[in-house]
Amino acid sequence: MIARIEGTLEDVIDGVAEVRVAGGLVYEVLVPACDAGELLARQGREVSFFTLHYLESQGQGSHFAPRVIGFRSREQRAFFELLTTVKGIGNRKALRAMQVSHARMAEAIAAGDAKFLATLPEIGKRTAESTIVELKGKLDPFLADPTAARRAAQVAAAAASAVALPVGPAADAEEVLVALGEPRVQARAKIERVVGAAGGESLGADEIVTRALRTRGVG
Repeated sequence: MIARIEGTLEDVIDGVAEVRVAGGLVYEVLVPACDAGELLARQGREVSFFTLHYLESQGQGSHFAPRVIGFRSREQRAFFELLTTVKGIGNRKALRAMQVSHARMAEAIAAGDAKFLATLPEIGKRTAESTIVELKGKLDPFLADPTAARRAAQVAAAAASAVALPVGPAADAEEVLVALGEPRVQARAKIERVVGAAGGESLGADEIVTRALRTRGVG
C-alpha cells in the first residue's frame, strides 16, 4: 500500500495533482476539492501527501484501475475514511463533497446541520440526513470542541421538533379549551387536527372550539 508521497507538484487539473517523485515517476493523485485551489498556488514546489490507494471500477465493473488519493494531514485522511462509510458516499463523491475543510464538515455533521451539508456538492438533503445519523458519536477526533458540537446538535434537534405556537383564531380557541378544563397539550393537539382537517378552510375560534370538542375523547 502507498502510504505517503513526496515530490514536486507539476500540475493540478480537475481535482488531480501530478506529483513528480525521485526517479522521474509522475503520480496522479486525487485530492479533495477544498485543497485544489491551494495546491494550484504551489506548482513547482515540494509537496507531501498522506495517501490512500484503492481500485476503481471501470467499464461497468469489467476491470479495475489503481487510484491514489492524497491528503494534507493524517486527520483529513481519517475523516475521509469515516465519511466513505456512509451509504451512498463513495470515494469520488466524498472528494467532491469535501469542498470545505474536514473540520468544518465534521462540525456541521456533529451539530446536525443538514441544511449546510445539503449545499455541498454530491450531498443532497437525504444524504445529509443519513450522514448525520450514521456518523453520530463518531466525530470527536475531528472537533475542536466536541462538547459544544453536541450542545449545538441538541439545540438543533429541539428546534426541529418544536411545535409552532397557535396564532389568531387558533390561539383564541386554545384558551377557550383550556378554560373548559382541557390540558393545554391536548387542546393544542386537537386544534392542530381540526385546522389540518379543514384543508385551508378559514375557521373562526368558535368553529375550531366546536370541532375540537367533538374529539374530546381523542388524546
